[in-house]
Amino acid sequence: MNWFTRVRNSISWLPKRSTDKDLWVKCPNCQQMVFGQEYAENADVCPRCDHHGRIGADKRLAMLLDEGFQTLPVPEVTEDPLKFRDSKKYTDRLKQARAKSPHKDAFLVGEGTIEGKPAVVGVQDFTFMGGSMGMAVGTAFCQGAERALTLKAPYIVVTAAGGARMQEGILSLMQMPKATVMTRRLKEAGLPYIVVLTDPTTGGVTASYAMLGDVHIAEPGALIGFAGQRVIQDTIREQLPDGFQRAEYLHKHGMVDMVVHRHDLRDTLATLIDYLAPAEAA
Repeated sequence: MNWFTRVRNSISWLPKRSTDKDLWVKCPNCQQMVFGQEYAENADVCPRCDHHGRIGADKRLAMLLDEGFQTLPVPEVTEDPLKFRDSKKYTDRLKQARAKSPHKDAFLVGEGTIEGKPAVVGVQDFTFMGGSMGMAVGTAFCQGAERALTLKAPYIVVTAAGGARMQEGILSLMQMPKATVMTRRLKEAGLPYIVVLTDPTTGGVTASYAMLGDVHIAEPGALIGFAGQRVIQDTIREQLPDGFQRAEYLHKHGMVDMVVHRHDLRDTLATLIDYLAPAEAA
């Protein structure tokens, strides 16, 4: 931004003009500059190389659910019971994350329909502390499952996380069995639990509810795994194959059921609901 633009935008009664930063998006895969509006209208998929970018929870819900859906209030949990501090207080990290996000934590639940079919959709937001799983995320996941049980509707969860939230210690790890119990309750009720794995899905999330679905869908190119590639490579002292931990590799080796382009995801979910949901729900 040059001095003229800075001065002009600082004058309150003059309309601000968009800068190059607002107008263009640089694709992290092909490094090409894409017109921001074109990128947004293409569901945050690069029109040059088809790379699937990371998107927030609100936009994801709007893409999947029909108009008129509702978001459930975020459940209240005890914050920072361990009084954790590393280079800064955990409470300060939460404040910083909330200043950049419209939500209190990294998991949002929406209730509505997908092509007219009732569904509850939970979305993990990587932009909030890397989508890390703490007490708030675990409680919100369970809230979504409870709502699906009440409505007798499918539960669809879109994952995007770096793993468990280290600032909550063992309390974050407790969310793994808690979420697992809820997936079991859905199974016992005969309700579909569908997982959409997006980039990245790793750590404790992968080791719990992300891989317990009736159907596992992955977005193209998504990184999906437990430990990081460098950790695995250093442990086994072998070179990992090309594409290791990517959606297509996992599909080829039977770890996910299908790899679905973001443009086709909504229709695919509607079809799966038709196949899997109880008659009264479908």
